[in-house]
Amino acid sequence: MEDQSITEELHARFALPPSTELPPDILGELHSILRLHSISPQELFYKWESYCFKMDCEETRLDLETARAFKKDLQEILEREARSKAHARSADKRAMHGATPRSVASTDVFGILDGLVPNTPRPGVKSGLGGSTGKRKPAFETPATSKSSPAGFRTPNPSGENGANAGQPTPFSDRLNAGQTIETLNPHLSVPPPARSLEPRVKSITINSDINKISYRPMAMRLSEASEVLDDRIDEFLILYQDHHSLEDTAFGDPTSQSTSEIIAVGRIASDSLDGKLNIPSLVLETSRKRGSGRRVPLKVDSLPSFTFFPGQIVALRGVNASGEYFSVKEILNLPLLPQAATLPSALDQFNRGLHGGPDVMEEDQPRPLNILLSAGPYTTDENLLFEPFHELCRQASTTYPDVVILVGPFLDIEHPLIASGDFDFPDSDTASLSSVFRALISAPLKKLASDVPNIIIILIPSVRDAISKHVAFPQERIPKKDLDLPKQVRCLSNPVTVSLNEIMVGISAQDILYELRREEVTWAPKETNPMARQPRHVIEQRHFFPLFPPVARGLLPKTGTESLATGAMLDTSYLKLGEWLNTRPDVLITPSALAPFAKIVESVVVINPGPLSKRKGPGTYAKLTVLPASVSEEERKEGKPVLHKIYERTRVDVARI
Repeated sequence: MEDQSITEELHARFALPPSTELPPDILGELHSILRLHSISPQELFYKWESYCFKMDCEETRLDLETARAFKKDLQEILEREARSKAHARSADKRAMHGATPRSVASTDVFGILDGLVPNTPRPGVKSGLGGSTGKRKPAFETPATSKSSPAGFRTPNPSGENGANAGQPTPFSDRLNAGQTIETLNPHLSVPPPARSLEPRVKSITINSDINKISYRPMAMRLSEASEVLDDRIDEFLILYQDHHSLEDTAFGDPTSQSTSEIIAVGRIASDSLDGKLNIPSLVLETSRKRGSGRRVPLKVDSLPSFTFFPGQIVALRGVNASGEYFSVKEILNLPLLPQAATLPSALDQFNRGLHGGPDVMEEDQPRPLNILLSAGPYTTDENLLFEPFHELCRQASTTYPDVVILVGPFLDIEHPLIASGDFDFPDSDTASLSSVFRALISAPLKKLASDVPNIIIILIPSVRDAISKHVAFPQERIPKKDLDLPKQVRCLSNPVTVSLNEIMVGISAQDILYELRREEVTWAPKETNPMARQPRHVIEQRHFFPLFPPVARGLLPKTGTESLATGAMLDTSYLKLGEWLNTRPDVLITPSALAPFAKIVESVVVINPGPLSKRKGPGTYAKLTVLPASVSEEERKEGKPVLHKIYERTRVDVARI
């Protein structure tokens, strides 16, 4: 029976629609991997997704050949880990047997000061042929100047002074599959040819977030304030559950108290350990002060047919705590979703009148679709500061005439090796600043784009990895436009933000919540058909741009091009309420992530991960949106009630390689 359940789960996770079962040969290979590595089908599925992402092959299909290659890759990883452990053990043995006795002439007889004063040489240790006391290497060194030139800049040449080809990355101009579309949402919608407009076609830009409140002073968090914010969120969700399910106050109770009565417990999912990934045995429910005095209780979820939990998730659980040791969960209550965005028919008609084409269009009486270009940083590879992908994106925008260009940071990435070390030359380096570097690398191409397409609207969203931003916490203040010499077409907004472009409500966050949710969640969903939609659904259901708490530790994030750790989430807990959604779901949710780029419809929301425009070693991807005009019937006009936008029905998204 156990083998049968494992087989069913493998079919559910790996079979591609419309097929519901795997071929016997592929199924045999997967069973072989499970036996060899003693892992569950869920963990095997995660390893398969990681393998696809590592191989940079988003369109890989699971067949016999790829299954065997996947199996071989897992075996090689296991062998490498075994060799590294054996090497570490032998190195420890050599260090133990070959240790040099401490000199008795030292004043630190028992080695008490050893390691406490690392920069002080030991008096009894001699080095060199002359027997003089060994000198330590200076702790601070001036980085060597580099010698290559991107329009006034000089960056290090990884090939050396002789220009040898060893280690030289592929030039951007020689990249493969440039312009290739890797995924399309709503392919049945046609894309009209580019046409220049005589005036801006986005007549209304409305910020639906409180920009002024996000301009707070970071790193001034008080524990009492942070605790109140987390506690209030649980009580607010309790009211939502109560109203949605029409429950009485007596239906809710304290899950930490022993009782044979069935209750509904509302709280935050957490782990019973500060270290390690959340798993089923470590699940606990954290209560609010009002309902459970802030205490935690372990959860028993054996009777649930399926579930997905992650740290920070607010849930309502029906169950009982009969023993006083754990809360046995019998049912997970559904959380009500925010309503869809809607607009009055008169406003939709006005927006449609502004979408009429210019002189390049034959049928001027027909409104044309709204075109949006979307990309996310980084915008250059680790080898240089040429920003070639960014220049190519601006060139494409100059020839396709999009109405809106949305650029999500980081722009000057603090995790870029050259920016982190400062190892590049800049004209007038004596007076240079990060603002002047931004003006040369980012503002100059944007000014050229604004000159070529005067009616364009350019939106800049910062990232906590932006070296130009002084606001280092999330939620994050917008980039200061004053000193960056940006054109008037540029709008600098906060991170995160919800902005309405005509009637289209767009939610944007530069924080990689999808990757962190994928890593931290624990799930049991054997019949799930679309696992890639699970993380966006968490964001939509929890009504927050970053519902995970605490965030993933920096050491567990993807490695950067420098020796330091990744920047991470940098949450300012006292102001997390600024990341909440207000009254409606956004029509479009933009969440750049290290996961494979995609465009999906989740709970009537168009969710887009454009991927980075530039990967660490090569070009990346971006997204193009084509939004058809809204259709309003005569009956809807007569009623005069707000009409649902239904952007998911009239938007085509193309994710393409730069």
